[in-house]
Amino acid sequence: MGALPLEGLKIVDIAVLFASPTISQNMGDFGAEVIKVEHPRLGDSLRSLGAAKNGVPLWWKITNRNKKCVTLDLGKPEGQEVFKQLIADADVLTENFRPGTLERWGLGWEVLHALNPRLILVRVSGFGQTGPYKDKPGFGTLAEAMSGFAHITGQSDGPPTLPGTGLADAVAGQFGTWAVMFALYERDHKSGKGQFIDLSVLEPIFTILGDQAISYDQLGVIQQRTGNRVPSIGAPRNIYKTKDGKWLALSANAHALAGRVFAAIGQPDLIHDPRFKDNRARIAHIDEVDAIVGGWISEHTAAEALTRFDEYECAVVPVYSIAEIVTDPHFQAREAVTTVPDADLGPVRMQNVVPKLSRTPGRIRWTAPARMGEHNEEIYCTKLGMSRERLAALKEKGVI
Repeated sequence: MGALPLEGLKIVDIAVLFASPTISQNMGDFGAEVIKVEHPRLGDSLRSLGAAKNGVPLWWKITNRNKKCVTLDLGKPEGQEVFKQLIADADVLTENFRPGTLERWGLGWEVLHALNPRLILVRVSGFGQTGPYKDKPGFGTLAEAMSGFAHITGQSDGPPTLPGTGLADAVAGQFGTWAVMFALYERDHKSGKGQFIDLSVLEPIFTILGDQAISYDQLGVIQQRTGNRVPSIGAPRNIYKTKDGKWLALSANAHALAGRVFAAIGQPDLIHDPRFKDNRARIAHIDEVDAIVGGWISEHTAAEALTRFDEYECAVVPVYSIAEIVTDPHFQAREAVTTVPDADLGPVRMQNVVPKLSRTPGRIRWTAPARMGEHNEEIYCTKLGMSRERLAALKEKGVI
């Protein structure tokens, strides 16, 4: 169990739910000390969302792993003074309140920067710190709709479709992690000064949607819903149902891959058919491509089809649920799902740390504690030097 790459960094996380806490989760996975601050009565909303076992929230266990949890009311003057002590030597502060909230508490960027000039402040909000929508309530669902993601997702004759999980928040969390590392590098190797990061949940998911903006600008093209097809990329590319009722995902956008698929289904000459001779031709005849490929798959079981496609080195995989993922030999060999001890539930399985570093890989040191304020004494008394009597008095007042 060697040293972790971010050991020595101190992150204070005062955010709730998904996007901003994902940033501190990523950094905690690679060794940063993360202090998670929750309101002493309300806690993080994630504690009451998603599945729970025996009253223990499960999503909470993942998102706030490798964090030390304390309670503090930032809306009270005494809480603000304690908070200033907490971030005086912090490297990063992550928050996701509505723009202006920190300023209302007397904890805006100017105050924090003066107190700790090396601090990196990550400000995550639905629509960003500026612009006409900055004061609107912002959630991942709204970003998924407004970004254009929902508009291009779903069947052509169906409604715009939202993802089945917090996609926009997760994407924003990854962008935020990169931004923090960029800012830390600039601070430590160039200026020596901290800065704040304005990260909206809306813009990252918009950014990953490919060539939509330039295609609209140059060609007037507005991408529409096409189910599991992506005609702008190529064909065949779809989800196909097998004889035994399972689903396979196939991607053969490259010309050579399409040739392999046609050979695998016993029709190698199709690659020379004028209708299918290149990617643009196949896109123009996409219904015919899908009818041929899908028809062959529908006459074979999933096992038969996968064996055949593997023989021809085609890009085809089964569509998995989590039940198949946890038993799949590749996921197991890669340890993509790992088992870790948990103080409340015993051994639990969850997604492992990614990406994999060869010399200093991250690891899950502990899961999120179910009890609020689990690390109050350690952080406030041991780290900040607060007396236990003072801690008890602040708790009595509802500050902690």
